[in-house]
Amino acid sequence: MPAMKQTIQFCTAPDGVKLAYAVSGDGPPLVMCATWLTHLESRWRSLAWQPWLEAFSPDHTLLSYDSRGCGLSDRDPGDLSFEAWIRDFESVIDAAEFQQFSILAACQHGAVAIEYAARHPERVRKIVLYGTYSLGRVLRHNPPVETEKTRVVASLLRLGWAQDNALLQIWAHAFQPEGTIEHWHSWCDFQRVATSAETATRMVEIGWNVDVRNAARKIKCPVLILHPEGDQVVPIEEGRALVSLIPGSRFIEIDSKNHMPLADEPAWPRLVSEIRSFLAEAAPAIPARSHELPVDELTPRELSVLEGIAEGMDNAELAASLGVSEKTVRNHITRIFDKIRVKHRYEAIVLAREAGLGANSRLTRVR
Repeated sequence: MPAMKQTIQFCTAPDGVKLAYAVSGDGPPLVMCATWLTHLESRWRSLAWQPWLEAFSPDHTLLSYDSRGCGLSDRDPGDLSFEAWIRDFESVIDAAEFQQFSILAACQHGAVAIEYAARHPERVRKIVLYGTYSLGRVLRHNPPVETEKTRVVASLLRLGWAQDNALLQIWAHAFQPEGTIEHWHSWCDFQRVATSAETATRMVEIGWNVDVRNAARKIKCPVLILHPEGDQVVPIEEGRALVSLIPGSRFIEIDSKNHMPLADEPAWPRLVSEIRSFLAEAAPAIPARSHELPVDELTPRELSVLEGIAEGMDNAELAASLGVSEKTVRNHITRIFDKIRVKHRYEAIVLAREAGLGANSRLTRVR
């Protein structure tokens, strides 16, 4: 699909930074959240990004944008931070006049999608998170070797950015270990045009230090999480951790070693099919605020279970917390959902939190 089929426009962030955004395709609105490296024009020639654009532009009005410091956006912004990324996302959405939409986010900018959805639940219909995480690399409990690896990666970025040398083999191979030399050269070319070595390093370090676990627990819309089984950039454990945080989310393991999937590998058609099916499903309505939680109908133990659900605990965590089996927890949940008249876990979380249950609850929990 040629780049001419997208319309590029510009808007201004609250701090005056110029942001480039593009709209392509036709159909329900879908926002492709900016990734680590972006360039609205060159991505159509990128072997990493072209498959995504060709897969989702035909069936959606696809909105995407260049991060500050990248692509057609201002290359030298004064503020380069996670909070600035959130404000940029808000600015682009408002400029494009998207009212309600779904989000497709990959890698470190999945955290941006999570934070935005927590702050603006009325705008987001669904979220697809691919190969992403809630807790940055340096904040995890890493062994010393991983800490040293992080330091080395940052140095490699600064010293060998976008050169056809050993960095190409190390960096591109991490993202697409099963790619061909053409894939790796395409990745290197994209690096070169997207941004500078200094900006790229600053951006990756921001991603390494994000923590959106609390925001993840507040998400109210349906969420699909997909993660490559052999991902070398973001371990699959990080994708699984998201499921325990995001209410009612679904997790699909992708049989691939590539952080950025290859268009000709068997996993790609399945990934596209799963995302399309998820986005095509009708989004369940979130309970209205007038639907009050019937606290008096719940037993003390059921109230304790519901508060644990409101805190984002999964069944295994609830069982350990209460000293009972997971089967007992499931039985409690069935009765609770019947009493409070919901069908889905995320609906129960919304209702419980509106009633004051969760981290700040003043109700007594039964252990």
